[in-house]
Amino acid sequence: MKIRIGSRESALAVAQANILIAHLDGRGIDTELVTMKTTGDIILDRSLDKIGGKGLFVKELDKALLDGAVDLTVHSFKDMPMQVDDRLPIVAVSAREDPRDALILPQGMADIDLSKPIGCSSARRTLQLKNIFSDVIIAPLRGNVTTRLNKLDGGEFGAITLAVAGLKRLGLLDRISRAFETHEMIPSACQGILAIQARQGFDVSVFAGFHCADAWDASCAERRFVTELDGGCASPIAAFAEIDGEHLKLTGLYVDDFGTVRTGSIVYARDKAEMAGRKLAAQLKGETI
Repeated sequence: MKIRIGSRESALAVAQANILIAHLDGRGIDTELVTMKTTGDIILDRSLDKIGGKGLFVKELDKALLDGAVDLTVHSFKDMPMQVDDRLPIVAVSAREDPRDALILPQGMADIDLSKPIGCSSARRTLQLKNIFSDVIIAPLRGNVTTRLNKLDGGEFGAITLAVAGLKRLGLLDRISRAFETHEMIPSACQGILAIQARQGFDVSVFAGFHCADAWDASCAERRFVTELDGGCASPIAAFAEIDGEHLKLTGLYVDDFGTVRTGSIVYARDKAEMAGRKLAAQLKGETI
């Protein structure tokens, strides 16, 4: 049996697909990597909320799955839309890599030059960066990790922000100047987790030893929080769940219709992870459920 693994063609996406491939190879399963460029990778001159949101990173991969061109697809879970096609369930998630956000300076620089902008296209990061640095200028920056680093080192920015997990998977931890603790910059929902999709009926036994129950429960709480707040790419929204035994602590951030930033946390039973997301969203909106 050969399993065809679908992935975006960027170096990071391939590195992430290879994490799953290494697991399957260890089980003696033959694999083939199939890469493709998605709409989100092609259109780089506009922010995601202007061109259709996070779904642009999965549309072509979903079509390949539905058409039978691939058997599994690997995604950064944080880049997946909240609504998933029922025909293409998420069948496994990886253990969570370091969920933090990182500040990267130009090579050879020890201190940030705030006369230049920080490159960042995330509304969530932008909002929180402005709380960390006074008088900071934020400028949009899209593209793969290499493209962003090249623009930084070329002098366009004083710094950029990226996920620690992606830098670690690419062997670029040495580029990190500062990793923001999760209380300083609350991560994006599911940051650091890989999600695997398949067609309905796929034999999930191949994921034994790969699928992480802790990451799954955390992701359920985080994604439900975002869904309840109708969060999209244009909305500064963050969610981060920490597992402790049979409980989880969910911390969230969102901006209400009046521009007020609301943050809070809730401790809840992990087997009711989605309810934790609902409860915290209601709490931050001043509602009861």
